Amino acid sequence: MYYHVTRNGQTYGPYTLEDLQRYVASGNILATDLAKSDEGAEWVQVGQLLGGAFVQGYPAPPAYAAAPGAATENPPNLHWALELLLGIFTCGLFVVVWNLVLAAWAKRIEPMSQALMYYIIATVLIVVNSGSSFGVMIAIAHHQQPHQHVVGGLIGLAAWVVRLIARFVLRDTLEQHYNGPEPLGLRLSAVMTFFFGGIYFQYKLNEINAVKQGIAYRSAI
Repeated sequence: MYYHVTRNGQTYGPYTLEDLQRYVASGNILATDLAKSDEGAEWVQVGQLLGGAFVQGYPAPPAYAAAPGAATENPPNLHWALELLLGIFTCGLFVVVWNLVLAAWAKRIEPMSQALMYYIIATVLIVVNSGSSFGVMIAIAHHQQPHQHVVGGLIGLAAWVVRLIARFVLRDTLEQHYNGPEPLGLRLSAVMTFFFGGIYFQYKLNEINAVKQGIAYRSAI
């Protein structure tokens, strides 16, 4: 008999029961993912489907234990694709706000992190630069010759630089936390951080949440 697995709206498979056991043991499939056989009518959790074989026949995932006293608040769990979609619909405004949300959460789990400070400075510069651009748009709408301000260009450049610094500070914060107080082995690409920033972070944090849910499920059974 073959089974299909669904996660975040995506369906994978078909897999045999032995495939599911092997993938759960390796962490590629979570016990909390939903599965359905070709003949079945309902989706059930993979852990429930595997039952005793999952508990007795296959090893638990690598040991995970947060450091004593470490802040272990789960990351914000907005799906990265939804963040991207809302960012497009709001011309990037939602992504700017969500970066502040991520940085504020990072500050709670790693109080020494400076990412929030940099994101706040970048946001202020973006707002100031947007006000300058709005003035240019008004001049164009009234068929007037817009004035090119060197200061406006410098503010825009400063906003971009500070935002880039904020991204890499947040990257360091996340890697420090998830390779220290919560040893989940997080690795973040510098290239992806440079080009995609908060959307890339959210993608990785969604994975962190999925792993922690799987660990919690395994611990419960």
